[in-house]
Amino acid sequence: MIDVQELLFRLATERPIFHSEADFQHALAWAIHRQYPEAQVRLELPVASVSGAMHVDLWIGWPGKHVAVELKYKTRAMAVEYAGELFSLKGHSAQDLGRYDFLKDIVRLELLTASRPSLTGYAILLTNDSSYWSSPTSGRTVDAQFRLHQGRQCTGTLSWGTGASPGTIRNRETPLCLDGAYHLAWQDYSRLPVRSYAVFRALVVQVDQLASNKRLAE
Repeated sequence: MIDVQELLFRLATERPIFHSEADFQHALAWAIHRQYPEAQVRLELPVASVSGAMHVDLWIGWPGKHVAVELKYKTRAMAVEYAGELFSLKGHSAQDLGRYDFLKDIVRLELLTASRPSLTGYAILLTNDSSYWSSPTSGRTVDAQFRLHQGRQCTGTLSWGTGASPGTIRNRETPLCLDGAYHLAWQDYSRLPVRSYAVFRALVVQVDQLASNKRLAE
């Protein structure tokens, strides 16, 4: 099985920054191909699940075992030149929605692994926005149950707070139900030579059938 932390550690030495989520996806897929040349690597593969078909960002296959990877790349605006290449990153606001979407990736992976004992899932979030890994100063925010700060344990049903406006959470109103319990541990990814938002960190959450047995029984 692949070692995602080791893959990210090696990738960071070559690609400490990416232009976009698609750039990150392609670079990670290529790194997996080089590390595991015998594996089949597919991008945006449609896969059947207990709730219908879904597209998986990365699908890695060997005889008798598979890995599904969902990626998120959330950035604060910055411009930097690295190895002769100019990177001008967009500022992704709406961190509350970003947190929801990452946790939804875990739900999606639980659905996929529920009926596949040979499948392991990984949800990966890479960001230079410290609000994702920092502990909140208040527990009363509307996205309190979706927080991803270092050391948090995520499990059970996660819902928006009562102050969440319908416009803000449109298309994300549904509570997220996690069958597994996930301890969130961030790892350093890279540091860029800029004054602000220089540090990138990665959050990797592993999902397997052990965490998804309850879905299989439903």
